[in-house]
Amino acid sequence: KGKNVIFVAGLGDIGLDTSKELLTRELKNLVILDVRENTEGLCALKEICPETKVTFIKYDVTVPLDESKKVLKKIFDKLKTVDILINGAGILDDHKIEATIAVNYTGLVNTTTAIMEFWDKRCGGPGGIICNIGSVTGFNAIYQVPVYSGSKAAVVNFTSSLAKLAGITGVTAYSVNPGITRTTLVQKFNSWLDVEPDVAELLLEHPTQSTKECAENFVKAIEKN
Repeated sequence: KGKNVIFVAGLGDIGLDTSKELLTRELKNLVILDVRENTEGLCALKEICPETKVTFIKYDVTVPLDESKKVLKKIFDKLKTVDILINGAGILDDHKIEATIAVNYTGLVNTTTAIMEFWDKRCGGPGGIICNIGSVTGFNAIYQVPVYSGSKAAVVNFTSSLAKLAGITGVTAYSVNPGITRTTLVQKFNSWLDVEPDVAELLLEHPTQSTKECAENFVKAIEKN
């Protein structure tokens, strides 16, 4: 309640339901950075808690680090303080090797690095909280999509390192790692070198959760820090 939150990819499948769940907690500001422009979703968010200011900024996580810094500077200039950064951008398509690494890992690292300029206590910053959306594949790979699984393993290790640096930077970090969630990502996707053309169908034979169920537990994790 009363917190300022930046949510990267807060209009996606899991992102939109998580944004809705966050807004039931009466945030002060929710700033959504997303490459997609979901006008209908944004309008729905603004109706949940009229007291919360919901702002959308178009943002591609694959931009260079300097561009990420410029976007964050505009946000900090306006809000003065930001309490939580949620990094949620992700794609699942092992045909798109460079894009998978750029969106799932490099973009997350760059956005995180950019915000440290404003949070790092060594620079006089107040500290902050980073929540990175990973995946269970970061611990147990879906071997037919090794590029995706590898990118999520990188997120887990990067986040674990950030967490251990909290005493130096003042920035707390943790990852939330959903299991198989029924999103557009998992309906149909390409395996690496087409080693398993039916990987999406095989994956959905396992227990799954809805995006709403994922969102509810996601926000519980944030509340428990």
